[in-house]
Amino acid sequence: MASPSQSTPLSGPALLLAGLVLSITNFMVVLDLSIANVAVPHIAGSIGISPTQGTWVITSYAVAEAICVPLTGWLAQRFGAVRTFVFAVIGFGIFSVLCGLSTSLTMLVLCRIGQGFCGGPLMPLSQTLLLRVFPKEKHGAAMGMWGMTTVVGPIAGPLLGGYISDNYSWHWIFFINIPVALLCSMAAWRLLRKSETPAMKARIDRIGLALLIIWVGALQIMLDTGREHDWFGSPMIVALAAIAAIFFVAFMIWELTEEHPIVDLRVFRHRGFSASVLALGFAFGTFFASVVVLPQWLQGSLGYTATWSGKTTAWIGMFAVILSPVVGRLAPKVDARYLVCFGILWLGFATSLRTFWTTGADYWTLALPQLLQGIGMPFFFVPLTILALAAVKVEETASAAGVMSFVRTLAGAVGTAIASTIWQNRAQMERSELSGLLHAGQEVPAALAARGFTQEQSRALIERLVDQESITLATTYIFALASAIFMIAAMLIWLVPRPRRAVDTSAAH
Repeated sequence: MASPSQSTPLSGPALLLAGLVLSITNFMVVLDLSIANVAVPHIAGSIGISPTQGTWVITSYAVAEAICVPLTGWLAQRFGAVRTFVFAVIGFGIFSVLCGLSTSLTMLVLCRIGQGFCGGPLMPLSQTLLLRVFPKEKHGAAMGMWGMTTVVGPIAGPLLGGYISDNYSWHWIFFINIPVALLCSMAAWRLLRKSETPAMKARIDRIGLALLIIWVGALQIMLDTGREHDWFGSPMIVALAAIAAIFFVAFMIWELTEEHPIVDLRVFRHRGFSASVLALGFAFGTFFASVVVLPQWLQGSLGYTATWSGKTTAWIGMFAVILSPVVGRLAPKVDARYLVCFGILWLGFATSLRTFWTTGADYWTLALPQLLQGIGMPFFFVPLTILALAAVKVEETASAAGVMSFVRTLAGAVGTAIASTIWQNRAQMERSELSGLLHAGQEVPAALAARGFTQEQSRALIERLVDQESITLATTYIFALASAIFMIAAMLIWLVPRPRRAVDTSAAH
């Protein structure tokens, strides 16, 4: 991909419009990672699937995006950055229409995969094109605008998703992308085509790409469907596990020996990069999984509407927006390891507060940990990027940033699948234990009978209470586990050597 300095920057209204178009497009892609979280119960009820199956709508998008991110550089070289960007926006809009028109889980998941494939290149390309059209002295402002859309997207996602699902229908969480995609694709082509990068016949690592798709796809299908097929009691799950393992090893061997790999695994030879990415994978996977589980519990057990579920979870972004500029100023002055360690530990602390939740918790008891958790987010993301990229050679920065983006997105999908399985299994275990306690004595049925309840009414009431309490206990268990993983991730960062050079974080996407 051509460097920003090789293009003529825009100026005046054209520069402002181009900046807005690129930032809004990035916002649309980031929004779609979180807008479906609070809509999962609506989607599950509408097409007749379980809430666990409903999470496939989230994981399929994330996996497809993760796979497509490494292709961005090749696509931009082969077709030009602007053409690739415009066609990706158009494709994103088309698949958004198809997602909204979906009538079955299969159709919806396939269309979400299409959305993810088109959305994958848009984040890095929007960043690259911003650097091409903005003068060098305004690169900081351009990245600030781009970064703000990345932070605001996760806040707006639950709010918009909840409001739309409750007041219209879940289909509209996808349809709202249509006018944005239409306007942004037309405006981008008109404003940016003079900044097009030269197209050339670039070689692509076809074997590496095929191996990547097979092992990631097999792993995700295994994680998403394992619980329904009794895990390794099912020949299908055993076969998927074997395919994932074999093709992962083949992928590793091929990529480490290929001259132009689709994913440059050689950057993992740097201890600082490996430890940073390991911490990123654990921390982001845990964070993303908890963001998916929480709305389902609020709506399924506490009776929250999608709107109020969104209002509860959106608090997580307030301090993230406020503190991001503060962390940006601190990062060059303070050892980044201290900032990252504090950020991840704070995420763990805020998560631990959720272990005290009960079915009787009021709104602010639920919202406060969300609000507090936002404090740790900017301390985690920005300094961790600095640590990771400072550990590699300057010429490896772009490859390292691509690997980080791939790991982050894939970790979110894998973490969600694992957390959903543990959550449901734990709920079943808690339900069995609570049912055994209640059936051991007749005090509760006798008390209900004294209040005028029939035997059938008593049984139904007890069953509903057991379900509610068992899912709540499973939820607090998930958050206790998440808190422990955050603590481990915070310690991993001390395996990273102190950064020896300054890093241009605009290389990360």
